[in-house]
Amino acid sequence: MKRLYIIFTAVFLIACLVPSAGMLALGPSEARANEAAPRPPELTAPGGGANTDLLSDTAAYLDESFQFRQELITLWARIEALFGQSAEDGVILGSDGWLFYADELADYTGSEPMSGRELFMAARNIALMSEYCEGLGADFAFTIAPNKSSLYGGHMPGYTRSGAPSGAGRLGEALEAVGVNYVNLFKLFGSREETLYFEHDSHWTSRGAALAADAINSALGVESVYGGGYEYETVRHAGDLYEMLYPAAADNETDDSPTGLVFSQGEGVRPDSITIDTTGKGEGSLLMFRDSFGELLYPFMAESWASARFSRQAAYDLTVAEELMSGAVVIEIVERNLSWLYEQPALFPAPERELDASGAVPGAAAAEIEGAAEGYHSLTGTISGDIDVDSPVYISYNGAEYEALLVPGGFTAMLPGEGGGDYAVAWYSGGALTRAGLQIQN
Repeated sequence: MKRLYIIFTAVFLIACLVPSAGMLALGPSEARANEAAPRPPELTAPGGGANTDLLSDTAAYLDESFQFRQELITLWARIEALFGQSAEDGVILGSDGWLFYADELADYTGSEPMSGRELFMAARNIALMSEYCEGLGADFAFTIAPNKSSLYGGHMPGYTRSGAPSGAGRLGEALEAVGVNYVNLFKLFGSREETLYFEHDSHWTSRGAALAADAINSALGVESVYGGGYEYETVRHAGDLYEMLYPAAADNETDDSPTGLVFSQGEGVRPDSITIDTTGKGEGSLLMFRDSFGELLYPFMAESWASARFSRQAAYDLTVAEELMSGAVVIEIVERNLSWLYEQPALFPAPERELDASGAVPGAAAAEIEGAAEGYHSLTGTISGDIDVDSPVYISYNGAEYEALLVPGGFTAMLPGEGGGDYAVAWYSGGALTRAGLQIQN
């Protein structure tokens, strides 16, 4: 019996030493797909002197870098999956091997519905973007990439759903009601029998991207038929959700990657580059703001236009449309990030309005000036008290009235000149026009 204890203890100690010994022999483990490689601990602090956090920094580095870390994470995730549990908070285990992004859950269940004010802010901000682009002579289109769970909820676990209309559906209806060129990919994808999203990834496949490209082009008066077929090669595709859950395992999923598309782009450009400029075989110029769904989408769009710029800026700088003399502007955003439309407002000059504020009720607001494009300044502020659900916000400055973009609790507006002096802010509260004067210095 004593001999068994000795053997067990020896095996246990060796197993504990393997990660550390492996790190000494093979170096640190690589970072997971959704992680950044940890920085080694340093003896000196960034500002000089001894690093008083050396021990905690070392512990954190070893915790993230020990050898065989990814293999052990993968092994544990496999064990958890046997019991129907996900070892990664960001990944939901679906049926038949399907994986879903956990950030979609609130949309799927309806547990955090978009408020009436949030819906109005998103719709109004998009309408103002459309107005600006069309004022430049550019066609405008807005589209939402559906959450994977919105299209393939049959593979989701049995979460309780509210049954209320989705935020994306409500926003689409609001945009159509005010005449914004909205491309409804929910309706389009929902009408197709084939699977257009990856089982192990949160995004659409190249087949799905091709179908989306046709719909967006059609909304802009450009003909393309990628959804009917294109030249491709079947390639291995490493799903983002699969890599998060099983970092040391090879994903066996595939994609029909296009090979015959005719367009050129700069050297060193990656699908996830912040800015991609392309030259294609079509006509006209395109400016497209996109997110990670655009990585498979942009090659189809690039071929369809003579020139195109694809931007991953979260806050859309629409002044680029004037700089590039773009003939069309497209905004694509995934359903789970619709709050960005009012949390990260776009950049473009505020439109002038006519407003009679002679009988306005006094209110209170605060604001500050921030930098903006050359020849403009940005006024950003908050409003005290209630704001009607469907109330715009107006800025009085230098004898002119402007409509501001809407943000939670307030406003932001790109105004001409360097700024400073007297401003006034107006909004509706209880149906009555309310106005607050502001004195702001540079």
